[in-house]
Amino acid sequence: MTSPSIVWFRDDLRLADNPALRAALDRGEPVIGLYVLDEESPGIRPLGGAAKWWLHHSLASLADRLEERGSRLVLRRGKAASVVREAVTDAGAGAVFWNRRYGGPERDIDTELKEGLSDGGVEVASFAASLLFEPWTVKTGSGSHFSVYSPFWRACLALPSPRAPLPEPREIAGPGRAPASDRLEDWELLPTAPDWAGGLRETWEPGEPAAKRRLREFLDEDLGHYDRARNHPAAGATSQLSPRLRWGELSPHIVWHAAVDTPGASGFLSEIGWREFAWHTLYHFPDLATKNLRPEFDAFPWPRLRPAALEAWQQGRTGFAIVDAGMRELWETGYMHNRVRMVTASFLIKNLLIDWRRGEEWFWDCLVDADGASNTFNWQWVAGSGADAAPYFRVFNPELQADKFDKGREYIGRWAPEYRDADGQPPTPMVDLKATRQDALAAYEKVKQASRR
Repeated sequence: MTSPSIVWFRDDLRLADNPALRAALDRGEPVIGLYVLDEESPGIRPLGGAAKWWLHHSLASLADRLEERGSRLVLRRGKAASVVREAVTDAGAGAVFWNRRYGGPERDIDTELKEGLSDGGVEVASFAASLLFEPWTVKTGSGSHFSVYSPFWRACLALPSPRAPLPEPREIAGPGRAPASDRLEDWELLPTAPDWAGGLRETWEPGEPAAKRRLREFLDEDLGHYDRARNHPAAGATSQLSPRLRWGELSPHIVWHAAVDTPGASGFLSEIGWREFAWHTLYHFPDLATKNLRPEFDAFPWPRLRPAALEAWQQGRTGFAIVDAGMRELWETGYMHNRVRMVTASFLIKNLLIDWRRGEEWFWDCLVDADGASNTFNWQWVAGSGADAAPYFRVFNPELQADKFDKGREYIGRWAPEYRDADGQPPTPMVDLKATRQDALAAYEKVKQASRR
């Protein structure tokens, strides 16, 4: 009788550089892959629509790759703590391995499972796979966590270099009989009525093989001019690896070691460092998606929400070219250039005076790369309420940003062509930039006054 090993896949939908999978193979017993769609456990945030689309296709790719090597992927749905235990019983598994997660509710689930399964005689182990540096290993001189990026990243770089990636296994022996699995189609992760994912299909190919190809393309074609062109949305110089890292089709270790010895890679790798900073911050502040990291911002006098204004922003009907272009790119492709993300977020928060949480929720639903750390962390950065935050008085003027970073109007012409048509009448701006900037600064002054009391 065998006692199979279960590899519980989460945000690590890959075979290469997967320490949990390597541990299962080293154990020498048949291997079963397991993925649990958990939308029921307390504190677990249900995925947005674009993220569900990506997940469906990435899981399909992972299942095919496991089967090609001799194993299979079991799909189950429900509260993870219960579902994993049931899968262990059904499979007669002697071990469960997974790669660590860093959100508060996720850590609680993993801790409970590790203790319960271990008490029942099942071998359990977790591994570092999704970050270059574990959050508890990067500390200030006083032993605390960092709240400013530059010293954080210097401290990371002073640590031993990230480990080398693990090789992809060629064979993965599966059990003679695997536990019952849900059908991926029955999860209804793909939109049908209406099917709004046409632009996502045209833009992306989820899955580990496509992620590896994109990494090679970026290193060969784009990294050399990344620092010079990354802020220009029409230049096509960004890596577009964020959804690959979000879903773990690539590990940061793979990306790091592929790029680190390339001339001019430091700017790109610092963006990997920014991702690390976001996750380390979430580890220490699990309520990052709902609470201001800087509590003085709780006093910010947000006006009553105007649904029409929020909807105009969501639909790209603000009357400001680069904002509307960015919001339409987001809806069509599930992605937005990083510079434009900052501009659109600043416009919502500081020109429309709409709470950053409303914008974060929209991005969560629309982005294929939305994750529990970076999405929230970056919204708080723009709002001025987060770690290493942009000062609140830094308001991104969308007209000046367009002039500086899309001078030829190529990006705007693609996504909001009415602004580029010389014969047409451009839309009327919905707000006065100067007046709304002053309103935002006046509101921020109340925050400063409250913090002095």
